[in-house]
Amino acid sequence: MDWLTGMQNVINYIEDHLTEEIDYNEAAKQAACSSFYLQKIFSIVFDMTLGDYIRNRRLSLAGNELSVSQSKVIDVALKYGYESPESFSRAFSKFHGITPSEAKKDGSKLKFFPRFYVKITLGKGTVMGYKIVEKESFYVVEKSEPQKRDDAISVPSIQDFWERAYNNGTVRTLFDITPDRKRILGICYGNMSHETDMFNYSVAAICDKETVAPEGFCKSEIPARTWAVFECIGPIPDAMQGMWETIVSEFFPSSGYCPTYEMDIEIYTNGDRKSSDYRSEIWVPIKKK
Repeated sequence: MDWLTGMQNVINYIEDHLTEEIDYNEAAKQAACSSFYLQKIFSIVFDMTLGDYIRNRRLSLAGNELSVSQSKVIDVALKYGYESPESFSRAFSKFHGITPSEAKKDGSKLKFFPRFYVKITLGKGTVMGYKIVEKESFYVVEKSEPQKRDDAISVPSIQDFWERAYNNGTVRTLFDITPDRKRILGICYGNMSHETDMFNYSVAAICDKETVAPEGFCKSEIPARTWAVFECIGPIPDAMQGMWETIVSEFFPSSGYCPTYEMDIEIYTNGDRKSSDYRSEIWVPIKKK
């Protein structure tokens, strides 16, 4: 499925179910990906979490309904997924700047949040350094933690994981394990069971097949895949976040490839991560459309 078509299908599904409880797994099926990757890529493409989009659309429609109809506040609150008038009033006031009761008065000023549409924007494009790599399976030693698969894609939690990994010696241990002692990996495993709202994230290092994982670490095999490898130059996290945006908004829609949604790997070199010439990479397993 074309990625742009898939994202538009997701938005269409959400719009058709705004007055119901939205199943993120069902929404993800519209783009043939996992719930985790839907939320991750939605945030990159639209600079807004999927949850915020749903919330803003519901509050926008609720404001319009209160201003043009005789509907009761409690009925509108329940219609758009709020369990009590109090929780609805707090969210409504934060969004519109007035209370639901005030919205029913003539001349009330409300905010409108439009439905999103996916479209291709023609421009100069972005010059990016990338290569397609056929890679046999390889082994990593990793320390993994479960992360909550929420709207924000657990970015603060992952940053905290890295901070602890630097402070408690995990990163140093991994640099000592990898043969070239120059690179460590952040591995995001995106395709977990739909029955859980968690995903695994690992701080890892490539190792030899014979390597024995130290205590507190585990050893895993990354399967043979075709990878799109993107070079990032600049301080972390800005350079990598900017490259992710380019990958999702420009590379996948026009390259003839799409991600397999199994995982993605970020590679960090041993150097000053805040330097303007710091080099890192993003590895994404791909397949032809």
